Amino acid sequence: MNQDKKDSPQLNPTVENLSQAIFTVNRHAKTAPNPKFLYKLKHDALLKLIREGKAKKVGLHFSKNPKFSQQQSDVLVVCGNYSFHLPPSKSDFDELPHLGKLDNQVRNPKAQLSLNTAKNLLVTYTGNKEEKTFPTRKKRSYEKPVFKKLGQSYF
Repeated sequence: MNQDKKDSPQLNPTVENLSQAIFTVNRHAKTAPNPKFLYKLKHDALLKLIREGKAKKVGLHFSKNPKFSQQQSDVLVVCGNYSFHLPPSKSDFDELPHLGKLDNQVRNPKAQLSLNTAKNLLVTYTGNKEEKTFPTRKKRSYEKPVFKKLGQSYF
């Protein structure tokens, strides 16, 4: 066994730890090879925190990078000292105030959490499991080379 790898310490699922974990996962998802799972982890964790009353939907912001150059809004969610954006549901447009453009001056505090620790904390909190999917290579069946006589076409 490799002793260089240290096991990530087990964190308690407090609001501060969970919001730091969501921040870390969200930051790494932008460049991850499997961003779908990380974004799903963020989404599910935030929804669970909202249901438990530990996070709050504040309002709607215009999206910074809208799809297909259309105007689009995101839900601003505040959890601890951190704020995040989620895709809105239909009821969010009726219930939440629109805050206009995103204020670029507001920043989340830095989180000192590794990606593995953050993922493990959110996986235990949400119950989501990452499916390891590796691309399967199809083995080509061997075909004998065909040699044509000189002057014959290969087609």
